[in-house]
Amino acid sequence: MGSHSINLAIRFILELSALAAVEMWGWRQGEGWMRYLFALGIPIAVAVIWGVFAVPNDPSRSGTAVVAVPGLLRLGIELVVFALAVWALGNMGYAKLGWVFGILVFFHYVVSYDRVQWLIAQ
Repeated sequence: MGSHSINLAIRFILELSALAAVEMWGWRQGEGWMRYLFALGIPIAVAVIWGVFAVPNDPSRSGTAVVAVPGLLRLGIELVVFALAVWALGNMGYAKLGWVFGILVFFHYVVSYDRVQWLIAQ
């Protein structure tokens, strides 16, 4: 189920890229100490949400869930995080990069169609 090691590596890179995009966006939103708060706080909050809310026994993750959620909610969380990264890139003036990132995420989910089906069925 969508857990081929190359696909998992691509997903991990997409996750890190999303965190980097919201970090950069946060950095640009404040001045002084606030920029550090935004640049650290926003990606940490996103990473915590990503890591805490999971579907039990998801083979593409550790299989454990701090907070167990239905598959459809988990899929929604993932899509919102990636959409936030696309929006952040566009908002910073990197619209082309945002499009490229969004297309890469789309193709990742196409390749991971079996995981998407599994999440929807949970």
